[in-house]
Amino acid sequence: MSDGGASAGGAHGQEGGTGTGRLDSRPAGPLAGIRVLDLATMLAGPYGATLLGDLGADVIKVESHYGDESRHLGPERDGERSPFLSLNRNKRGVVLDLRRPPAREIFGRLAGTSDILITNVREPALSRLGLAYEQVRQHRVDVIWVGVTAFGPDGPYAGRPGIDFLAQGYAGLLSLNGEPGGAPVRVTVPLVDVMTSLLVVSGVLTALHVRTQTGAGQRIDVSLLDALVHAQCSGLGAYFLTGEVVPRTGNRSQYFAPSGIYACADGRGIVITCPSEKFFVNLCTALDTAWNGDPRFATIVRRLENQDELDRLIGERCRSVPRDELLERLIAADVLAAPINEIPEVVRDPQVCHNGMIVTTEHATLGPIRVTGVPVKLHDTPGSVRRGPPVKGQHTEEILVELGYGPDEISALRRDGAVATGVP
Repeated sequence: MSDGGASAGGAHGQEGGTGTGRLDSRPAGPLAGIRVLDLATMLAGPYGATLLGDLGADVIKVESHYGDESRHLGPERDGERSPFLSLNRNKRGVVLDLRRPPAREIFGRLAGTSDILITNVREPALSRLGLAYEQVRQHRVDVIWVGVTAFGPDGPYAGRPGIDFLAQGYAGLLSLNGEPGGAPVRVTVPLVDVMTSLLVVSGVLTALHVRTQTGAGQRIDVSLLDALVHAQCSGLGAYFLTGEVVPRTGNRSQYFAPSGIYACADGRGIVITCPSEKFFVNLCTALDTAWNGDPRFATIVRRLENQDELDRLIGERCRSVPRDELLERLIAADVLAAPINEIPEVVRDPQVCHNGMIVTTEHATLGPIRVTGVPVKLHDTPGSVRRGPPVKGQHTEEILVELGYGPDEISALRRDGAVATGVP
């Protein structure tokens, strides 16, 4: 989103952090020694900073007294809300009121020690707060500055607020998602935001490499719109080649059949898809049928022409077997199949847990909490979840001390409202 105003551990050493909220004794990861300032809110920018933190960077989240917008949305327990908790592990938290000169001075010192700055603040607030690229560059000439916007930093849509949902509209995703003949349907998982966060990381790592070669930092711009247009390469490619506009197909495929969701005897759903002759033959073997010998289903083209009947036949077979039993048969026959897992089932999924994608870390006020793990598995220099997400201002005093401020100065800054400190 651009600014608009039970298993711990698993493979690859990605177990959770310590009970103190401080870094544990394990190696921080391949980006140890790199400092990132996260001045973004909501999802795309902050999650990009989180992924850099997962890989070992020292990420400092700078918030206002109000805090990141994601602190005020979604499910809540003891004053902490799930959107912020799920997106901001591996960070230290600082509260600065950048409208006040003393806080601006602190920011200048902090920026001078930082390699990367990520923001999604829009103009004119960006420049008013001293966060524009050329302003930050005055504090560190080789800084890598990342601006995340909805549509781009300039051009006809520059300055507009935007979120994932709007990008889905502009980039054509809404027109593709849903049932044939039905209304467009929003993709509820914030995939555009997450894709944008990955582009933030790709850009930063590339710029770091360039900096090692040339000594120069640079400005990077990433937008939700560009991320989703980039992801639409297949549909746009068909249009460029033939003028064809990809239709909405629901759970079916435009190019092969069968492909869909089928109900089983216990009412639970299963995904079955067959993008090649081999997988269709395997499906027929698993379901003990001779459909592959039926002229109506003998080729991919014939199956597409007769997929209503084919879906009816597959549906009948699936409804006679409980889901888990059917899934076991299909997997044994090398069929492309998957359960329709509910969220509690995802958390318990043995492969998800084995991959270390659900980890336990320690929160300053909530105690042990579970978050998602590190998706990039570097075998020699692995990343890890070393810190829980910070409470607002949790590390302000710690970082001020690192920057050379004494106890009396910190007390004065707190009284003035330039900073705020949270749970020690």
